[in-house]
Amino acid sequence: MYPCGTICFPLISTLHSIMRNSTSVAPVTILSIICAALAGCGGGGSADAPIASAVTSAEVVTSVPNSMSGTGEAIIGSKAAPTLIPDRGAPLPTGGSKTNTAPSRSITTFQLTSSATAAQSSAAVTFGQAFAQGDVRSGETLVGKTAAGAAIPLQVNVKARHPDGSVRHAIITAQLPSSAPKQSETITLSTATATAPAAAATPAALLGAGFTAGFTATIGGVRYTASADEMLKSGKYTVWLNGPLANEWIVGAPLKTADGVPHPHLTARFAIRSYAGSNNARVDVTVENGWAYEAAPQNFTYDAQVLVGGQPVYTQNALEHYHHARWRKVYWWGTEPKLEMRHNTAYLIASKALPNYDQSLVIKEATIASWSKRWTTGNTAPMQAGVGQPYMPTTGARSDIGLMPAWNALYLLSMDQRLKDISLGMSTLAGSWSVHYRNKQTDRPVTLAEYPYITVIGNAPDTKNPKTQQREAFPACPATLCKTPMVADTSHQAAFSYVPYLVSGDYFHLEELLFWANWSSFYGNPGYRENLRGLVKSDQVRGQAWTLRTVAEAAYIVPDDDPQKAGFTNIVNNNIDWYNENYTNNPNTNNLGVLTHGYAIVYDKKTGLAPWQDDFFTAAVGRMAELGFDRAQSLLTWKSKFSVERMVGDGYCWIEAPAYSMKVRDSETSPLYATIGDVYKFNHTADFLKLGCASAEMAANLKLRVGAMVGYVTTVSSQSIIRPALAYSASVNSKGKQAWDLYAKRPFQPDYAAEPQFAIVPR
Repeated sequence: MYPCGTICFPLISTLHSIMRNSTSVAPVTILSIICAALAGCGGGGSADAPIASAVTSAEVVTSVPNSMSGTGEAIIGSKAAPTLIPDRGAPLPTGGSKTNTAPSRSITTFQLTSSATAAQSSAAVTFGQAFAQGDVRSGETLVGKTAAGAAIPLQVNVKARHPDGSVRHAIITAQLPSSAPKQSETITLSTATATAPAAAATPAALLGAGFTAGFTATIGGVRYTASADEMLKSGKYTVWLNGPLANEWIVGAPLKTADGVPHPHLTARFAIRSYAGSNNARVDVTVENGWAYEAAPQNFTYDAQVLVGGQPVYTQNALEHYHHARWRKVYWWGTEPKLEMRHNTAYLIASKALPNYDQSLVIKEATIASWSKRWTTGNTAPMQAGVGQPYMPTTGARSDIGLMPAWNALYLLSMDQRLKDISLGMSTLAGSWSVHYRNKQTDRPVTLAEYPYITVIGNAPDTKNPKTQQREAFPACPATLCKTPMVADTSHQAAFSYVPYLVSGDYFHLEELLFWANWSSFYGNPGYRENLRGLVKSDQVRGQAWTLRTVAEAAYIVPDDDPQKAGFTNIVNNNIDWYNENYTNNPNTNNLGVLTHGYAIVYDKKTGLAPWQDDFFTAAVGRMAELGFDRAQSLLTWKSKFSVERMVGDGYCWIEAPAYSMKVRDSETSPLYATIGDVYKFNHTADFLKLGCASAEMAANLKLRVGAMVGYVTTVSSQSIIRPALAYSASVNSKGKQAWDLYAKRPFQPDYAAEPQFAIVPR
């Protein structure tokens, strides 16, 4: 309970402002403000009453999975999760009220557009926002203003901070007092001094208003159910968001029969988001078949039904639910706020939370419409792949391969809602692949820290932990019971959920990122990865690249109070240290800047490698460096040699930089060639070497247009794959800018606006 001068007086001032400047605020809204003020002042009212939605001062709070500001208990598991103390920002100074001594600074903007067909009052939207280091300092929060200078109610839940204490990622809730159909407002986010956060709200008011939601599954004639409202009433929930505008609680439990018998594998999980001052709630339901060590894992077929407010909102008969997979649906209890939110792409890229995509590209309406049609007419039902490739080991160029898939890059460069729907939708469908292994004791995705000897592809004897003398292999999943078309592998995995979590702040997308990052880290043989260290050196070169990308992005964006964050950080640094020891700082390493471990040199009787796979890896190293892994900088400098030298190295002709394969030694036991010039020499005949680089004669010999590079002029060919590697190399290699300029000015280039996943430029 707060002193009256802390809450009541600002609320009274706010009421005066609302009544003076607005004609759209309903009496019930004003009444709720008064009630909240009284509750906060000890003047009556329920302790569970929602805080008024018209409060305009920002609040900085942090809440984490299974944390913290709720009960401190795991959702389902039999062992309680650790209780952590939420980050409350800088402490209040002693001896008086807190004053703002630092001038306010404008940080970035975002745009809200009403998609409703009628006027809306007090519509709210929640989204994720990344910040550059130093922009929102420790002890600061944010306030929002329209272009006309009007303040809007804002809530800021900080999730992750940079090493200097400044905000890295936060979940923001903004509320528009009124909006007409199709009305757009550009909101500026500026800094302000953080105030003490409100006490965490409980679901009592929502439950008292009659909220109900649940899920039923009928399996072989037996009906199993799970009730979100009953779980909330039990008090065993965790808090994801809390503040004056939005509160979100996460609950989950096994599906149970009418007699209370739990299903051994199937669980239902709900994230319930309630907006203060409004009689509605977002119901985010996930159905999961994912216990890691439960006996007899298998697929299940059932009739599914999601209910909200006692009414069925989703029904699917004979749904086959694959093992270690999950599916999700989102609905509303009450009226859904209709606001579309657009981030400031330039700021997100400048923050380094995203690669430096070429913002000069103009994404055409025809491109957006084409992708939207693929999405809306495709199969996006549970256990489907949407616009992705269900069987990931499929070879060939694909739109889901790269530091980010095409749909994410298109969305970020256009901020079009249709592409955002695809981006968020594909993260939801990432649940269809069998990579979801949850620890029943902690109710979290399993990690190497818990089971250093787990593996997906290794043999059971390889999983024996010498300390515990127990095998850590997952229970066998017979092919007859676990058949699925959704096959994942590390070498072709898409970055499904990093961007969706970054821009939405949805807990589902965060957990999806956690599942994929953990699965990638324990995928390989325990001995080859050196168990807990999580080394990826034995995978295909592209597999090394994509695993490190996924784990590094998880380490960057996962909330600070999540215990798994440190594990991901350790895995990334362990790998960087291994590469630096064996390559960067190894006086006996090769001079070409290529990887030689794992499945690197496998072409032409193990004398050749795939330059494009090596380019994938160089780009991934650049990504780790820009995300703040400082030790990756020296590795990037060493790795940059191979991409740069293929463009401007002595004795090598740049038009062959994107060669599909390349001989780098005489035999399997021979040392690698000493220079890039030697590589070129031993890959060509004496007659070809007499041809001038990029000359008409060379073009004729290679059946190319004069000035064209080898390979295909497409957005997904080896010509484009080298681009991110060159972009990241430009600032760390003495010849990097020269190589980039030559590449960027070549005469024949694809239309990167059609698929910009490789359209990265130097910073």
